[in-house]
Amino acid sequence: MCGIAGAFDLTGRREFSTERLLSMTGAIAHRGPDDEQIHQEPGLGLGARRLSIVDLAGGRQPLSNEDGTVWVAFNGELFEYPELRQELLSRGHHLATRCDTEAWVHLYEDHHEGMFAKARGQFAVSLWDRNTRTLILGRDRVGICPLYYAERDGWLLWGSEIKALLSSGLVNAEADPRGIDHFFSFFCAGTTRTCFQGVKSLPPGHFLKVRDGNVSIHQYWDLDFPDQGDELRMDDPSPLVDELEHLLRQAVERRLRGDVPVVSYISGGLDSTVVLGLSSRQRGRAVPSFTIGFDKAGPDERVEATEAANILGSPLTTVMMDKTRMANAFPELIVAAEGPVMDTSCAALMRLASAVHGQGYKVALTGEGADEALAGYIWFKGQNVRDSLIGMVGRSPLNFVRAVMLGMVGGGSARRASHRPIRGVRPAQQELYDMIGQARPMLYSQHMWSRLGDDTPYADLDITNDRIQRWAPLNQSLYVGYKMMLAGLLMVAKGDRIAMHNSVETRYPFLDDDVIQFCSQIAPEYKLRGRVEKWILRQVAAKTLPPQIANRPKTMFRSSLAQTFLGPHRPAWVDQLLSPESLRATGYFDPDAVTREVAWQRRIPRITLRRFVFDLGLTSVVSTQLWHHLYCGGGLCELPTWTAPEFAGNRLPTRYKTREEADEPSPLVAAS
Repeated sequence: MCGIAGAFDLTGRREFSTERLLSMTGAIAHRGPDDEQIHQEPGLGLGARRLSIVDLAGGRQPLSNEDGTVWVAFNGELFEYPELRQELLSRGHHLATRCDTEAWVHLYEDHHEGMFAKARGQFAVSLWDRNTRTLILGRDRVGICPLYYAERDGWLLWGSEIKALLSSGLVNAEADPRGIDHFFSFFCAGTTRTCFQGVKSLPPGHFLKVRDGNVSIHQYWDLDFPDQGDELRMDDPSPLVDELEHLLRQAVERRLRGDVPVVSYISGGLDSTVVLGLSSRQRGRAVPSFTIGFDKAGPDERVEATEAANILGSPLTTVMMDKTRMANAFPELIVAAEGPVMDTSCAALMRLASAVHGQGYKVALTGEGADEALAGYIWFKGQNVRDSLIGMVGRSPLNFVRAVMLGMVGGGSARRASHRPIRGVRPAQQELYDMIGQARPMLYSQHMWSRLGDDTPYADLDITNDRIQRWAPLNQSLYVGYKMMLAGLLMVAKGDRIAMHNSVETRYPFLDDDVIQFCSQIAPEYKLRGRVEKWILRQVAAKTLPPQIANRPKTMFRSSLAQTFLGPHRPAWVDQLLSPESLRATGYFDPDAVTREVAWQRRIPRITLRRFVFDLGLTSVVSTQLWHHLYCGGGLCELPTWTAPEFAGNRLPTRYKTREEADEPSPLVAAS
């Protein structure tokens, strides 16, 4: 895994200064502390920071094909590279390294834009075709690796993180209120929109192409499901259980590839324990594991995690977190995520990655993605109950009950709440979206509403598959989860971003292309059977794990929300961010409303629906204020702000030598 950055002149062949390019790569040094290289030619700059995992000595990038006409900078892993390498060699390509980065230039030579059909793994890639002056930026199918871009002053700028764009000196850190509104509506800013004005995220499964100064976005893959009733069913599902086991073993084997040791995250749950068990079996020895313990800061699964690790013989490292540690880690979390974060447990995962890095490891496997594939979240069960009630009493009584509940939460005012269907369907997550949306009319300022105007967050969601209405309701909800929460939240605040902040690459067997494809085709009852989530995965687990683990109910990994910031242990910067002066300075929230809700949260200890909603809402207020302070000018609290790294002239690499000039590449700055 690495970090990439670059610039392309949309107007001609202006020189992009070396200082700017090195400032961009310097801003993402944490993604690649092992090496830094750039390639420049008229109108173009490519940069890469390397976290060396495959071909430690020979995998420097950017690199090119034999004649230097195609260049690539790549972040991620092509997990099928050994097989792909043999295929390329059999077609007569010359490969100078063992690194999967080199595959891109030859895939492009053979397939051009069709190369993405051959690219299996997690990646963000920038590729330059000098002969046709074509630039291609692409992202993996489900959005594991990030890629952001912006247009400024005739330049197209891109980077693995927004920090790279801000460090160019061309992109200002200005807030986009619509991105913030997405966050308050869907727990994240979506897969295209960000909280920074004019900065976009390339959608998963898409590539951006620039030719003749024209920028276009193309979709090369989308998740699909069979029509309702056409899903894969068998009288005896045993062959399906066996197939899922085979695919998971294959996915784990692929993700153990590399030239460095691999560890695994583990909780007390099923998904991560399956991954740890399969990886240990594949390696022939126990893989080290890492877990989190909560001290009065959320559900503590230390006992369950320790039990699973002991059964599998895995040496376990436990990272302890309490409310004070969570609050103290939160500013660093926001710097890493580059946007507000509602889920405080993400700070614990960031500390977990830090522990992995502290023990000298670079790669960790996780169980993320199983809940999206196999209906692991509680709202999927709620959808079954909802649909059953609709069948019994009809929609009108249920809509009436929903309206009453939402009105109670929102103080009787839902005038500005958005409750629109998504592509004509109402997925399981909609109930949760409607609920958190009730905090918006209570907490937003009039200035915020004026900036939003008539915009609604539902109007520009990246849910574009016209087939969605033909799928089973559960599959409709799974699709929305993949497109929104997985890419927009889990991979940002719980996955790639916080792990790479600590120079750790996280890999996800449940997000393997073949695993996703298989799970999308099987019948919904193999995913959620009655009240049993991930039914088919439990059958796989039962083959190798004790019943107490295979049958353990789902426990969402979560921690205390607003109480992390409102209790007596809170740091001084929380009160500073929530002061009327700071709230008026940003203009997003009504100071009187925030003060009133903070007092209410501290006064009413019992758990109610309204308390839950404003627990989320106030956590989001603190997080948004903190993000604004760190990135958009400061002045709201005593914390230092994030600043772009200064260019250090003594870091200037020397010119890259072509393969005709040297057997091994050396640092570069400029090329003809």
